[in-house]
Formats: sequence, structure tokens, C-alpha cells
Amino acid sequence: MAVSTFIRCTHFRRLIGLSNNAVTFFSDTSQRLLQNRVVTRSYTTPIEEIKDIDEINSDTKKMEKKISKAMLMYLQRAKEHDQFMKKEIAEYEIGKRYLANMMGEDPEYFTQTDIDKAIEYLFPSGLYDPKARPIMQHPETIFPNRKEAEFDETGRPFHSMFYTSKPNYYEALYNIVDKIKSLNDIEDSFIRQGNLHKDQINLINSTWLLNHEIEKQILEPISDSEYNYFITSLQRLCDHPLSKHATDLIMKYRKILTIDSDQMIIPPLEYDNTGRPYIKVANCMRKTARGEVTIWGKGSGNIIINGHDITYFEEFHNREQIIFPLIFTNMADKVDIEATIKGGGPTGQSGAIRWGIAWGLRSFLDKPTIERMRVAGLLTRDWRIRERKKFGQKGARRKFTWKKR
Repeated sequence: MAVSTFIRCTHFRRLIGLSNNAVTFFSDTSQRLLQNRVVTRSYTTPIEEIKDIDEINSDTKKMEKKISKAMLMYLQRAKEHDQFMKKEIAEYEIGKRYLANMMGEDPEYFTQTDIDKAIEYLFPSGLYDPKARPIMQHPETIFPNRKEAEFDETGRPFHSMFYTSKPNYYEALYNIVDKIKSLNDIEDSFIRQGNLHKDQINLINSTWLLNHEIEKQILEPISDSEYNYFITSLQRLCDHPLSKHATDLIMKYRKILTIDSDQMIIPPLEYDNTGRPYIKVANCMRKTARGEVTIWGKGSGNIIINGHDITYFEEFHNREQIIFPLIFTNMADKVDIEATIKGGGPTGQSGAIRWGIAWGLRSFLDKPTIERMRVAGLLTRDWRIRERKKFGQKGARRKFTWKKR
């Protein structure tokens, strides 16, 4: 065991280049440490590096100076808006929890529908206009969205139509014109091939967005004339023979109407002894006029009112009121009308007969046409009546002339 240990130590000394003498081992190591002295290093920054740092700082200052005033104002307004929205959202969440606790519900599963029902229960209101009633909604739905920065830090605008003051509006108009041109190219190619066919979009059950709805969508205010021009341009696109290819662009500015005609109970047609179909509509009312309308199928367009023809009404606009439902549904020469009316004046009587004709024509028409009538307002009864005179006044709203002396 001792021999093997001695051999290992000897081998180790040979590897490190030392003699067998321990004294010489320590002396050699001390000499090597003295020869390899540690060189001290200065940690002060050289002048060249200081110059480089100054140049970098000056460049950053120049970059800060390049930011335009418009960008600084935008960043400031954006910061204020974000702080305002955070505050409003926090208050909304607190109010939502309080409201859920008042109604005995779990705040975590208290939806917007539950909030609306709770507000309607706790704050009953008889105001007719929904906008005048108390509401509680998320701040993001109440406060309009803000437009993002339209220019970079140097003030250069991103949008090519920035200097029109309404870039989103004019970009939408440009897209409409561009789509019309592309449809014209497709139409020309079909004509050259001799395979032209109409493929127009079906706009039933939808209507154009209103002015304020388009403003929310494009995030820009537009005037009434600009709105009318915009809708006219879209209508021109819809009238194109191949407008169905632009469905995505058109429906972007239309809203779908709820189909209520499917829920209507339409009475079936009745038949007389000769097998002629007819439908009778009672309780035709408008103002103080009351009447009854009978529509006969397999007719030729005869209109009889209290034993007279349509000349029963002297004014042309009253005659137009009666004819309008027949022209709208292309039934002017297919049915006969018999009406008995009493009370009221010419306007009330013609309005009552018009509603009775439109209401009775449902039994002769298909569902798409009935829906078109509903959208046009032909199936809506007009409940307006003359407002009564008030005591102490000259009329319903008019006051007596006030005299100081």
C-alpha cells in the first residue's frame, strides 16, 4: 500500500515538473508567483469613449426634437383618454357588483341583459324615447372609439388622403368607385363572351345605415349632404347588373332588419258561391275615420268607395294613398276593391282605406313581398290623432298672445 502511494506522488511531481524535494516544490511555486505579477488596471473611462457617449446623447436629443407638436398633443390626449377610460371601467365594475348584490345575483355571472332588466326594475320610466331612459352599459359601448395616430413622429401622415380632412370617408368613396370599375370590366368580358346575365344583390330585409351609424363606423363626422352623396354612390353600385359580386362592400353599410312577417297570422282566402276569392278587413281606422275594406280576387282594378269610384276623393294625394299599395305589390289590375268608410275627413278616410287594402293583400301575396310591404311601412297602423285643445290656451299647443300692459 505504501509503495503504490509513493509511485502516485512521484508521478504527480513529474507531471507538474517538480523535484521530489518538498522544499524545492514550494520555492519553485513562490518564484513563479513572483514572476507572474498581477498587473493593476485603471478603470477610468478614456476620453475617446466619453466623446462617443456625448455623440449618442446628442443624437437622442435630436430625435426627441424631431417629434412634431401634433404627435406630442396626440400622445397627451391618448394618455388622458386611457386614464379616463380606466376610471370609467373601474366605476362600471363597482356599480355592476353593487347592482348584482342588490338583485341577489352572482356578480361574476351578471350579464348586460341582467343589468338592463335590473335598471328597468329599479328605475321604472314612462319616457317614450329609449335614449331618455336610464341605462348602465360598459364605457366602451357608450364613449366613441378614438382614431389612432394618422402620422408618424415627424408629422408625416400615413394615409394618402390625410389632407382631405376626412380620409376614411373619401377612402370609402374611392373603394365604391373602384368596385364599380371592376364590375364594368367583368361585364365587358361577359359581353365579349356573349354570356351576359344579371346578378344583382337582394336588398330585402335590410336598410342603409343612418348618418350617426356611419360616423361611428368611419370615426369621422359627416354632414347631411355628404351622407346623401355616400348613399347615392352605394345605390349606384347596387343598381349595377353584377352588384352581387360587391356584396361584402354593400352590406358593410347596411343593417339587417328583423323578419316579423313570419310571425304574422295571415287569414286564408274565402270564396263566394261562384268560387271567386275574397278577403274582408274590418276595423280600418285612421284618426276618427272608421271603415271596412273587401278585396276581391280575379279582378280588373275597379275601386268602389261608398258606392262611388275613386273620384270620391277630390284631392289627388288622397287617391294616391289608396292606389299606392296596389302599385307597390303589382296587384293594381288583378283585384277589385270595395270600401265603406265614415267619419273623419278625406285624409283620415284615405289613410284608413290604404291600411285596409295593404292588410288584406297579404292573403294574395308571398312572404318576400309581404316583408317588402312591412319594410315600406304599409302594414303599420297610424295611431296618431288630433291633439285636444288645452284649457287656458288658444289650441293644443298655441298660447294666447301675451301682453305686458
